[in-house]
Amino acid sequence: MGQLNGRHVLAISVGFFGVIIAVNMVLAVQAVSTFPGLEVENSYVASQTFDVEREGMKALGWTLVKEYDPDRGELRLTFTDPQGFAAPVRDLSVLVGRPTEAEQDMRPVFAEVSGSFVAPVQLAKGKWMMHVEAYAPDGTLFRQRLDMVVGG
Repeated sequence: MGQLNGRHVLAISVGFFGVIIAVNMVLAVQAVSTFPGLEVENSYVASQTFDVEREGMKALGWTLVKEYDPDRGELRLTFTDPQGFAAPVRDLSVLVGRPTEAEQDMRPVFAEVSGSFVAPVQLAKGKWMMHVEAYAPDGTLFRQRLDMVVGG
């Protein structure tokens, strides 16, 4: 084995830091390409109506419960009013997807069944999120984000 000189130390240092920088670049590109990073298109515009929407949702007093049956491939959403009765929901819109990437996002079609809203959805194991938007008969917006873990 030869003697360690300045060129060897330089080559080792450049190689070491080169590997670290290359790995960081690959991970950064993967992170940026798989996650859009947006909750809303324009946060300033969204903030202008936030307090009014929040007060409207509090006045509704609705509660939303989610259930997912992986065996039947069925997602069930149940809205209840403060008295525990089925809430009068109209214009239901749900975005289901992974919290960290938009590739698997879907908008299932829900049908009202016995006071709940049911949609056929096959979800793979792992963490999922739902952005739920619905309107009361008077036009008040109800919006909620729900997280769930499938298969564990």
